[in-house]
Amino acid sequence: MTSSAMPRRVLILDDDREMRAALVALCAQAGWEAEAMADARRALDRLDRMKPDVILSDLQMPAMTGDALLRALPEDAPPLVVITAHGDVPTAVGMMQDGAYSFLEKPFDPKRLLNVLKNASEQHRLREATRRLKARLVDMAGLDRVLIGEVPAMRALRDDVLDLAQVDVPVLVRGATGTGKDVVARALHDLGPRADAPFLAVNCAALTEAGFAADLFGKAGAGEGLLAAAGGGTLFLDEVAAMPGQVQAGLLRVLETGLYRPVGATDTRPLEARIVSATHADLEEDVREGRFRADLMYRLNAVSLFLPPLAARAGDVALLHRHFLDRAARVHGVVAPEPLADDVAALIAHDWPGNLRELAHVAERQVLALRRGRSMGARAAIAGADEAGHPETLREAVAALERDMVARALREAGGRMDEAADRLGIGRRTLNDKIVKLNLDKDSVL
Repeated sequence: MTSSAMPRRVLILDDDREMRAALVALCAQAGWEAEAMADARRALDRLDRMKPDVILSDLQMPAMTGDALLRALPEDAPPLVVITAHGDVPTAVGMMQDGAYSFLEKPFDPKRLLNVLKNASEQHRLREATRRLKARLVDMAGLDRVLIGEVPAMRALRDDVLDLAQVDVPVLVRGATGTGKDVVARALHDLGPRADAPFLAVNCAALTEAGFAADLFGKAGAGEGLLAAAGGGTLFLDEVAAMPGQVQAGLLRVLETGLYRPVGATDTRPLEARIVSATHADLEEDVREGRFRADLMYRLNAVSLFLPPLAARAGDVALLHRHFLDRAARVHGVVAPEPLADDVAALIAHDWPGNLRELAHVAERQVLALRRGRSMGARAAIAGADEAGHPETLREAVAALERDMVARALREAGGRMDEAADRLGIGRRTLNDKIVKLNLDKDSVL
């Protein structure tokens, strides 16, 4: 039976026995599955079992009033419709401002009651269907394995990335260094309609002012720039606050007109790439200080995503550490160590100024130590006091570096061999040879 064909379910709460019986009869006659209770406190324990589409509750009840019930309902609870006497209308209005769906004043019209319940249940089912769809999309895309974390901020971020991946607007990703802004930019590309087109990343802080315009817009007779190379894909402008002022003006014109002109050219070309930018800087302060154009900031900041620092994600630290241990262990061909209670305590106590990047390095130090038959706790790895995990011979150092670079390129390219080879500056056949030589399992690295 499809969800649309399933009978609607209502949970009725009223301490008046005759009223409960009348409401159950009314709803049953209209095709509803109805369950009635006198105690709203007990009803809270029945929500998971019954899974009602809507809750119909009297306002004044001795054990728990309707407004107390509203405050006690979980965030994902079905809509609450309140029945109230005339003198309690102001309270019912306040409840609607606090999240109740609607209220009906006694004596109510049965047809209007059924219509309100129907509309509330349809809203709930639509919301639940959307939630299930997002959960399936996250699972299909592996987004929960890319943007790892269960704190509310990370759950909200995954929802935002899924939504924005389908919307062709500029996105500014904000967050401290090492929080994973490039991962968010890549996810926006990979989950959207441009996934089969190029994803090009440029670090604005690494380019010279003299050559920036030519790199971005191209130069007549000297090859295409990044905007053209990105085609119908995504151009990721990392550390966008470092963009020279002259190029800021040029990029602003591109975003305003949808056209750009290569350096030295007379003809214009259409902008086909989506622009995603990122910064760890306070752009508003840069605007006040005259280092960044306000109009460009507003263009880039059509939608803003914020990545919280790791210090604000204490509940995720152990989970992320486990992930980085497993990843490093696959790269280096060892079994990941099991974190001890002291490790978890040290991880949570640390303030992580380097964010995810620092945590990944801590996990890798532990794995490298294990690879050489030695144990390194998280506390020592954080302090960097024990360097025993690092390779001692040149051969070991080169192999470790190659293994790390190949694994990283494969992850960043999403397993696409040609793209990974391009990132490494080698041919695909050479990449295949290195994967075999380094004993890398491509699937496990991903």
